[in-house]
Amino acid sequence: MTQKRYSNQDLADIFQTIANLLEIKGEVIYKILAYRKAADSLRDYGGNVYDVWQEGKLTDIPGVGKAISEKIDELYTTGQLEFLDKLSAEVPPSLAEMLEVPDLGPKKVALFWKELGIIDLADLEAAARGGELQELPGMGEKSEAKILAGIESLSRRTTRTPLWKAWPAAEDLLARLRQIPGVEIAVAGGSLRRMRETVGDLDLLVAAEDSSPVMEAFTNLPEVLQVIGSGKTKSSVEFNNGLRAQLWVHPPERFGTALQYASGSKDHNVRLRELAIKQGLSLSEHAFTRQDQSEILCANEEQVYEVLGIPWIPPEAREDRGEVQAALAGELPDFIELSDIQSELHTHSTWSDGKLSIKEMAIAARNHGYKALAITDHSPSLGITQGVTVEDFKKQRAEIDSAQKDLGDSILILQGSEVEIKADGTLDYPDQVLAELDIVFASLHVSLRQPREQVTQRLLNAIQNPHVDVIGHPTGRLIPDREGSDLDMEAVFAAAAQSGVAMEINAHPMRLDLNDIHARQAIEMGILLSINTDAHSPGELDLMHFGVATARRGWVEAKHVINTWEPERLLSWLRSRG
Repeated sequence: MTQKRYSNQDLADIFQTIANLLEIKGEVIYKILAYRKAADSLRDYGGNVYDVWQEGKLTDIPGVGKAISEKIDELYTTGQLEFLDKLSAEVPPSLAEMLEVPDLGPKKVALFWKELGIIDLADLEAAARGGELQELPGMGEKSEAKILAGIESLSRRTTRTPLWKAWPAAEDLLARLRQIPGVEIAVAGGSLRRMRETVGDLDLLVAAEDSSPVMEAFTNLPEVLQVIGSGKTKSSVEFNNGLRAQLWVHPPERFGTALQYASGSKDHNVRLRELAIKQGLSLSEHAFTRQDQSEILCANEEQVYEVLGIPWIPPEAREDRGEVQAALAGELPDFIELSDIQSELHTHSTWSDGKLSIKEMAIAARNHGYKALAITDHSPSLGITQGVTVEDFKKQRAEIDSAQKDLGDSILILQGSEVEIKADGTLDYPDQVLAELDIVFASLHVSLRQPREQVTQRLLNAIQNPHVDVIGHPTGRLIPDREGSDLDMEAVFAAAAQSGVAMEINAHPMRLDLNDIHARQAIEMGILLSINTDAHSPGELDLMHFGVATARRGWVEAKHVINTWEPERLLSWLRSRG
């Protein structure tokens, strides 16, 4: 009997392929969504699915039910999947690539395949250039040209955009849309509003009585490369940088249902439509519709959820991870807010690679309303930065004392360190030095590609050190350029729960590490979190909202986060850790 050790990503890719092929085949939406959800869960899962399979606990993984677990078992046991083999015999797997072409849906892909024998992008491009597509029902010269433009655009853009790129782009567009006469509201929707770490196209929503001037201004923005589609309610464009955006304009009295629909996720919206059907209603982006075709209009999202009989669910939580069921049961968490953050505990000054002195950073933190600031400069072995030597700590403490005297009780300044977990698993400072610091972060920066067992053991060594208070950006990832370490997160969390060490959600949008899945797993195990910006300059203190959003996606409450505490409680906790 063959036993193939598929990785988490391999499994995710297989179930993503199944979902795409089922969509082209025309299967029911619920079956398609089940495979997509399984793919997302497997891709994001922190542990090793192979190990979970060996333990017979596949259904413990979110999104993996009995049917999916049986297919994973078949893959690991036999090295193949009969269901996928049969599906591939019916629908060529290469057809799924064609769904990447903008505005080309499964029905059109199926039409091209069945009528012209097109099975991949190369066939599609050849047929379009030969004028064959325009002869098909529902197609024409413009449709054919749009498909060619879509194929060409694939080479100019990545599949998804990092949040740190999408956010400022959307903020700039929304600011300009708000200046158009007649625009009452302009906000983002889609995965950007849900604050996913990567974003597809930008979804923008506007409330206005007359959509014409808004659409005209949007499609004529100077950076627009091409207008993909333009209508009264929705227009889509591609910008010079390859980013795409679509704009919905709805009357103010219908804006609530429009915003809810466009915010998603698709799975969450399916759940809401199910609730509406149980009440004899249908729910669309325009309104609720009764069986007699009369409408219930919602000007805001709160009204949408009120009609459904549940409390408003924050966008960050709309991923069909149990939020609708929790709302029905009155068990939604009290999601953490940006205003709950009282301290910034991970920052850098000119003692390592920061831009400001300790006092300047403290003033910047105070201006953000924080009651405490920890200066956690790098240890010396991280070669790309200047680090604080053991001999320098007394001088740094003297500078902190001087700044504290000047600023009085307006902000508490802590002396800390972001100490390197070296490649051999030791920390960069001896224990007697760490014991003298107010707060200690331990982080991975180097040798991130070590084998899972080795890099995990390095982190475990730090967690088990009684002087380490927080594990900084645990996987060491940088979005989108650097994958995080292949950590055994189950082992990491088990050790953290035992030692009482806190895990950081690094708010810098190139990190967002811990991610939302891991953050939720951590708090469910009773592990404390710390949300910090890792600021090297005053402007980076403004990034805190990204970390809070990631925490909200993980159902984190203020009580789970140490830097929501009053300074006295924080100091008491730090002292108790030795």
